[in-house]
Amino acid sequence: MSETSATPALPATPGQTIGPFFGYALPYDKGELLVPLGHPRAVRLHGTVTDGRGDTVPDAMLEIWQADGDGAVPTATGSLVRDGYTFTGFGRAAVDNEGHYTFTTVDPGPTEPGRAPFITLTVFARGLLNRLFTRIYLPEDTEALANDPLLRSLPEDRRRTLIAEREADGSLRFDVRMQGEDETVFLTYPNLEP
Repeated sequence: MSETSATPALPATPGQTIGPFFGYALPYDKGELLVPLGHPRAVRLHGTVTDGRGDTVPDAMLEIWQADGDGAVPTATGSLVRDGYTFTGFGRAAVDNEGHYTFTTVDPGPTEPGRAPFITLTVFARGLLNRLFTRIYLPEDTEALANDPLLRSLPEDRRRTLIAEREADGSLRFDVRMQGEDETVFLTYPNLEP
């Protein structure tokens, strides 16, 4: 084939390259603060993101969505605005160079009576062509956890990868394991697939 008739090489798009490209474009001021640090119901959600070998991932970015403490799903616009008063239920945080992330939020309430409260977590990281979705369940309501349809659909040993640990100071610890032993259960949402 001659050079003139060959198809020119097309540049790779961000979804086709290793990246990450979000370090300068997507984080925003106070993105990790769903409520101010001094909020009376503030709780720290934190953990570490690790790869299949157990090494920390130093360049991941996480997003969370959740109901408020009463179980109401926020519908206010302006989720990127942190005015110190409006709980929008959305946060975004980059991990530090040791793969650790932190959000300041509230414990979500159940969105329906008897349902287990949870936080939706999305992971963006190097080597991922598409983001990953999972849930973070609160550990306290064991009856609601036992009756949760998603958790019931999983083998018992896999369920625990979706349940946060409550620490002595009231914080929630949720480590994300991308692959390997105790890999976090990731979810598929067909309507969000490219």
